[in-house]
Amino acid sequence: MLGLILTNLRRRVGRTVLTSFGVGVGVATIVALLSLSAGLTKTAAGLIHLGGSDLGVFQAGVADPTASLLPLSIVPKLDNDRYIVAATPMLLIINGVTGSPASFVFGAEPNGFVARRLIYTVGGAASGHQVAAGSALASSLHLTRGSELTINGHRFPVVGIYHSGVPYEDDGVFMPLGVAQNLSGDQGEATTVAVQLGPGVSKSIAQRSIQQQLPHTNVFIDPGEAARAGANTLLIQNATLVFIVIALIVGGISVTNTMAMAVLERQGELALLGAMGWSASRVAILIVGEGVAVSLIGAGLGLLLGVIGSQLLVDALGVGEFVSPTITAWGLGRGLLVGISIGVLGGIYPAWRVTRMPPLKGLARA
Repeated sequence: MLGLILTNLRRRVGRTVLTSFGVGVGVATIVALLSLSAGLTKTAAGLIHLGGSDLGVFQAGVADPTASLLPLSIVPKLDNDRYIVAATPMLLIINGVTGSPASFVFGAEPNGFVARRLIYTVGGAASGHQVAAGSALASSLHLTRGSELTINGHRFPVVGIYHSGVPYEDDGVFMPLGVAQNLSGDQGEATTVAVQLGPGVSKSIAQRSIQQQLPHTNVFIDPGEAARAGANTLLIQNATLVFIVIALIVGGISVTNTMAMAVLERQGELALLGAMGWSASRVAILIVGEGVAVSLIGAGLGLLLGVIGSQLLVDALGVGEFVSPTITAWGLGRGLLVGISIGVLGGIYPAWRVTRMPPLKGLARA
């Protein structure tokens, strides 16, 4: 039967190609959105584990963790928590670096554990009105010790080049917390507090302890929690669901139309198959199989376009430093599943129509 399916598809190459391309566009969109969602989840993992921290404390109820603002008055409370070894407040400045708007500016105390873990390949830690640049940012902007970097319209001397091993930290800038607060106007506030727990302390127990003391905060343990709290990730996840539904509807209609036209054109041929002993269900399976085959061709094209398109989209938006598309087997599998579903849905009606076709009417067209 497989040979017959392929032969029938080749008989109408133009129709097969156009229908497959339509399915492929839908699958490509789904794969691209899923890869971006996975990339944002990976970015969220970095945000909640800044400086190798065990937990990240953020403001509750904000649309995105990077928009969080916490009063520094909570830091002594965290320091006094029996489960916590160190708590370091950090202020993030977004879109502030001239020449690299996707880079983060990290405001942190030089004596905090986050800043202490940085490895300086050139110079040392920033103090006063100075900054230290990550190795990736220094490479892209050709920064060296003594260079000047413009942040929010103010020029800062670069006194050190560091490496942390975290991509967007290495593509960012560290400056003293007080300087970052003056620069952003967020006096006495921080975006997050990075928390380091004592040896053997359960993260879930520490999370409950912190939230009992600070009920208006979010304490994130894993990237999934931070991603679910972020409006960008939720928007992409909801958009993915919408595109899946649209792809199933539009793709299903397209395949249905293609297969229905094929049934009308091949009534005589299908009736002859019945006369040769094929049961109605077997003929119906043939029609559904052709629909699935068309969709599989489209899905294969869509997977390729989705993988390439997701990276092109990130590059076009200029956010490659902040988020990179993450292609997973589950994401590709969902795209393939949608493609197969389109073929099944698109073949149901034409297959049903074949089973209802009078044999004599079909033979008259043979």
